[in-house]
Amino acid sequence: MKRPHRLPFAAAAGLAILAAAAVFLLLPPRPSAAEAPDLDFQSEACTVILVGKDASTDGSTMTTHTADCGTCDWTWRKVPAADHKPGATRKLYNISQMRTWPPSEGLKWDLIKKDFNGVEIPEVPHTYGYMHGVFGYMNDQQLAMGESTIGNVRKLSNPTQSAKTNITMLTLLAMERCKTAREAIQLMGSLAEKYGYGFVDGGEMLAVADPKEVWIFEIFPVGPLWTPESGKPGAVWCAQRLPDDEASVCPNESRIGEINLEDRDRFLASANAVSLAVEQKLYDPAAGQPFNWKRAYSPGAGSAASSGGSRQRMWRFFSAVAPSRNFPTTLENMDFPFSVKPDKKLSVQDVMALTRDKSYGTPFDPVAGIRGGPFQNPNYYSRTRKISVANVEYTSVTQCRSWLPDPVGGITWLAFGVQDTSCYIPLYAGTTSIPASFSVGDHFELNRASARWAFDYVDFHVQPIYSEAIKDVQKAQLEWEAGALTRIPDIDKQAQALYAKSPAEAVKLVTRFTNENADKVVAAWWNLGDALLVKYDHLSLYDAAKRTRGRAQNPSPLWNKAVRVVDIALANQ
Repeated sequence: MKRPHRLPFAAAAGLAILAAAAVFLLLPPRPSAAEAPDLDFQSEACTVILVGKDASTDGSTMTTHTADCGTCDWTWRKVPAADHKPGATRKLYNISQMRTWPPSEGLKWDLIKKDFNGVEIPEVPHTYGYMHGVFGYMNDQQLAMGESTIGNVRKLSNPTQSAKTNITMLTLLAMERCKTAREAIQLMGSLAEKYGYGFVDGGEMLAVADPKEVWIFEIFPVGPLWTPESGKPGAVWCAQRLPDDEASVCPNESRIGEINLEDRDRFLASANAVSLAVEQKLYDPAAGQPFNWKRAYSPGAGSAASSGGSRQRMWRFFSAVAPSRNFPTTLENMDFPFSVKPDKKLSVQDVMALTRDKSYGTPFDPVAGIRGGPFQNPNYYSRTRKISVANVEYTSVTQCRSWLPDPVGGITWLAFGVQDTSCYIPLYAGTTSIPASFSVGDHFELNRASARWAFDYVDFHVQPIYSEAIKDVQKAQLEWEAGALTRIPDIDKQAQALYAKSPAEAVKLVTRFTNENADKVVAAWWNLGDALLVKYDHLSLYDAAKRTRGRAQNPSPLWNKAVRVVDIALANQ
C-alpha cells in the first residue's frame, strides 16, 4: 500500500534540519582525500604530551599517551623484576597493537607467545620490573614512555617478515633493560637496525623520559627489500631532546625537523638518518636546503583551519599552553615549533586536563550551536579531531621525580576508558603488583571482574544526558582523583623515610597504597554507574531521597530552535 504523505513530510523535516545546521555549523568542510592526499584520517589515533622538568610546577618530567583505538586490548600488567642465568635468551614476538583474541582463548599477553618470530637475543643478568598495556609505560627505574603513530612515506614501509622488531616489542625491551631515556633510545634504535623494523608497524613516535630528560624518538622502516644479509640498517631513527623548560605534543605527526647530529646533547640518530633519504630520493642535498627529518620521511599537509578541524590538535595544544604566542589556526602543522615554553608551568592536574580537552570555546567547539545535541554532548560532532575522543582504551600520565628514590619517584596515572568520565589512578613505579581487575576484559563481553568495564559502565550512562550526568562524574572525580593527589605528598614522605631504612618496606607501602586506592576507585565507579542509571532513567530526574521524579532540562536553546523549525515545516505540509 502506498503512503503518499510520508515522503513530503520526511523531506521537509530533512530540509529543515539541514537549514538549521547550515546556520550554526560554520566550520569549513573537511577536505577530501583528493584535496589533502597526505592526510590519513583513519590513523588519527593517539596523542602524546611531553613536559620538561623546568616546565612543570614540581620539577617532574611528564609524558602522556591517549590509547585511542576503540577495539584494542586495554589490559594492564605488572611484570616483576627478574634475574637470569648466564646463556639465557629473550624471544622476540610479532606484537600487533590492534590484534585481540576472544577471552575464551586466553589473554593477549599469553597468546602473543604463539607469534614468536624466530629471533632470540641474549638475555641480560637482571631485568627491571615495569608496567605495560599496549606498550611499556614505566619501569622501577623511572624510565617512562608514551606512543603515537606517525606514519611514513609509502616506499619505506616494510610489511614483510624480514623485520623482526616492532614498536611494542622495542618498548618492552627498553623497560626491561634501561634506566635512562638515552639508554632506551640507543637500545631500541640498535635492535631495530640489527633485526629490522616494521612488519606490523610503520612510522612511530615515542616520548621517552627519565627524571632529568624528555626525548621525542621517531623510527621508520627502510623498505620491503631490506634483509639482514644486506649489511644495511633495518631501520632509520632519530631522537630530539625536549628543552627542560618547554612542552610539546605529538598528534600522530612527525615532530622532528632540521637536525644537527653533531650536537649529541640534543640529537641522537642512526648512521643512515640522512643517507637513506638521499638514497630514496626523499632529500636532494644539491637543492641547497637543510635536511629536514619530517619533511623527508613523514610529510603531512594541512592546518587546523584547512582540515576543517581534523588536524587541530597541534594548534589546540600550543594555543592552550602558550596563548601569548597567538598561533593562528591557519598555521601549517609542519610549521609549528618543535616545542614551546608554557605561559605558566604545568602541574600534573593541568596535564590531565589537557588529556580531557574537547576544544571548548574554540572555532572547533564540538557543542557550539546544535553540534552537541539537546544535552551538549561533545561526542556527537565528529568532524573535528579533539585531544579527548570517545574511543580511547585508556590514558596514561607519567611523572618522573628526581628528588625521590626511583620506586617512589615514578608514578603512572592511569585512566581507563574515556578521560572525561573516568578517573586517574596513581600507580607507583615500585609497586610489585596491580589489581587483578586491570589485567582482564574485552570490548565484546561485559565482565564485572574487569576494572575497565566499571568506567565504560559510567560512560554509557553519561552519554544520553551528558550535560547533566557529567556533573555527577566530576563530583566523583573531585573525591577520588583530587583526593589521591592530596594524599600523594604524604605517601611520598612516608615512603622516602622508609626507603632510607629499608627499601623493601618502602616498596610494600607504595604497593599497598596503589592497590587499595585502585580497588576503591573501581568500586566507586561501579556504584556511580548504578546511581546514574537510577537518577536519569527515561531521561528524567529521579530524586531517591525525596522519591520524586522531575524532567531533565535541555540546556541547548539552539537545539530547541532547530526542533521548532522542523515542527513548523511539518505543520505547514
